[in-house]
Amino acid sequence: MRLFENQHVFDYSWEYITAANWKKYPNEVSTHVIAVDVLRRELDSSGKILTSERLITCKQSVPKWVMMLVGGSNVSYIREVSVVNLDKKSLTLRSCNLTGSNLLKVYETVSYVPHPEDPQRRTLFKQEAQITAYATFTKLCNKIEEWSVNRFHENAEKGKKGFDSVLQLLDESWKQTDKIMDDLVEKVDETVVDIKKTTDIIMKETEKKSSLLATYYGYFSEAFKTPTDLNE
Repeated sequence: MRLFENQHVFDYSWEYITAANWKKYPNEVSTHVIAVDVLRRELDSSGKILTSERLITCKQSVPKWVMMLVGGSNVSYIREVSVVNLDKKSLTLRSCNLTGSNLLKVYETVSYVPHPEDPQRRTLFKQEAQITAYATFTKLCNKIEEWSVNRFHENAEKGKKGFDSVLQLLDESWKQTDKIMDDLVEKVDETVVDIKKTTDIIMKETEKKSSLLATYYGYFSEAFKTPTDLNE
């Protein structure tokens, strides 16, 4: 059995990272991930815990000797279960390979939590993988595990770079959206102010006319009296 561990910091808030996670694939770096299908998504009764199950399809070149052992296909499937906990502010993803599991098992756990030193603006990423090969000969097991660890490390690097590119694109897109919303709010505020000014003018004119009408009401009454009214 081999262990793989990885850790780094993203200069984005946990909320931002969690939202961007659903947009991680496809990206221009992690080209080995060719499809992601959502199998299940459940929200608990509190509305604070979201559980999702996804099937990830990968296509990647592998050595011929590995191809022979796993059945001659370079397409593999991975089952992933993720949990977002809003109260604890944690995103945890657990995955395992479905392809070639009789020969090799890879259990991976990834977590995203607010960085303890800067929880509002940075996110701590941790990745752990347990890689176990099953073969008759120890030497073959070691070779399979060594190759798997190296491949896992390569894909982890691609995953980090790919997610960085996605975060950057989303950041630019969301900033543009924020600007559009700010401009819209500004226009609405200006319109409200204009309407208020116009309303004030109309109200003042109405009050002025009402005042004049009250002042000259007696004159108007005399002017419009009929002969009958005058005789009375």
